[in-house]
Amino acid sequence: MSNLSNDHNHNDSFIKIPTIKFTKLFINGEFVDSVSGKTFETVDPRTEEVITEIAEATKEDVGIAVKAAREAFDSGPWPRMTGAERAKIMLKWAELIDQNLEEIAALDTIDGGKLYSWCKTVDIPAATNILRYYAGAADKIHGQVFKTSRNLHLYTLMEPVGVIGQIIPWNFPTIMFFTKASPALAAGCTVVLKPSEQTPLSALFYAHLAKLAGIPDGVLNVVPGLGSNAGAAISSHMDIDAVSFTGSTETGREVMKAAAMSNLKPVSLELGGKSPVLIFDDADVDEAVDLALFGILHNKGEICVAFSRVYVQEGIYDKFEKKVLEKAKNWVVGDPFDPKVQQGPQTSKAQFDKILSYIEHGKKEGATLLTGGKKLGNKGYYIEPTIFTNVKEDMLVSQDEIFGPVMVLSKFKTIEEAIKTANNTRYGLAAGIVTKNLNIANSVSRSIRAGIIWINCFFAFDIDCPFGGFKMSGFGKDYGLEALHKYLQAKSVATPIYNSPWL
Repeated sequence: MSNLSNDHNHNDSFIKIPTIKFTKLFINGEFVDSVSGKTFETVDPRTEEVITEIAEATKEDVGIAVKAAREAFDSGPWPRMTGAERAKIMLKWAELIDQNLEEIAALDTIDGGKLYSWCKTVDIPAATNILRYYAGAADKIHGQVFKTSRNLHLYTLMEPVGVIGQIIPWNFPTIMFFTKASPALAAGCTVVLKPSEQTPLSALFYAHLAKLAGIPDGVLNVVPGLGSNAGAAISSHMDIDAVSFTGSTETGREVMKAAAMSNLKPVSLELGGKSPVLIFDDADVDEAVDLALFGILHNKGEICVAFSRVYVQEGIYDKFEKKVLEKAKNWVVGDPFDPKVQQGPQTSKAQFDKILSYIEHGKKEGATLLTGGKKLGNKGYYIEPTIFTNVKEDMLVSQDEIFGPVMVLSKFKTIEEAIKTANNTRYGLAAGIVTKNLNIANSVSRSIRAGIIWINCFFAFDIDCPFGGFKMSGFGKDYGLEALHKYLQAKSVATPIYNSPWL
């Protein structure tokens, strides 16, 4: 049985919960009610109690936001500013976030069950780093000049795409907000962003700070609402020029269909994953156990790149299984404000129920439940760290993205077998390799079909390094200058040259 922190139901024992200041839609620089007057509840997963009511954007509200973003793009100052001017405002925004760090961290903790200490020291600093990175790129957007084989002076202009629709998930509300918004704004685009209905609080706070920083009205619009309504309206809107979505593969497919059926807008999708980690006989077992466990239990398993399929070579398998079981049983689950806690509650009741149903499936299909598998406590969406062994490749727990603290543990004999099983998935987002052998690391990393491969590490992202999936994990990259170029389009300009002595 995993450790349950005794204080996990004592809501205010570790920190003062902030007053919720922003609950309305942010459109054209103002906080406004939805046209319908509809609201939805956002729930604290620690207590299952309603935090507050949030204005619910519907198709009509999205239309108003798009109109504001279109006006700001076609006639407003933002795309016409120099890159340096945009950068100055974005840097001011980052500064304001730093000043409000603790309050925002608490919002993501009560809204999403995320570890407060992690939000404060990792998520929010990573987000401001992203914002500053793209602020630094805003004045370095250049086209090219070509010496052509014909008598032409030919060059390209890199211009902002226009109004961008962005739909982000609930598992990393802060990082995803800035992963999407920062490069689009740096490029000179205007944005209509839909945060998840599960975790809207920090997004609305960021909108408020954007206004204080000097981002002009209409440039950034934040419209919390349901995916089936507000998200669908963004994907299908004729006046949105491109859409970027992070979330499930099923929803990504709907976004793509809607984009195709409307104005054929370009789409970038970062979707699901079922990431393998291959642990070879020469690995340090203790380090491998720590890596594998962090890889599946970090953020309570609600992470698209989670090491949900762990393959261990037979020479060290028994030793690994014994040690990972011991550590999983001592993993501390509880109130995410408690600095001793390693795992908070799942973000929502829907996700909590989904994870538990997958665990039941695994048991019915004949997998061995090594540890965990049950809810913890009487209140809150807490689930024990769970490990299955004796899993067949065609079982649901081995093929579907569970998005929870559920590890599937298997053994392998040869490198060839390891590669084959690692690739036996419809996804291709991330993969891990644990070995001291450089030849194994290099050859296996080239053989796995995934967008990022981590050798002897996990969650090793860098803002400079493009991130995105293969196969049904989507296409298009976040991070790096590749992400900036998603929001720019090349315009070619040609002028004839007559009678030049140099031709």
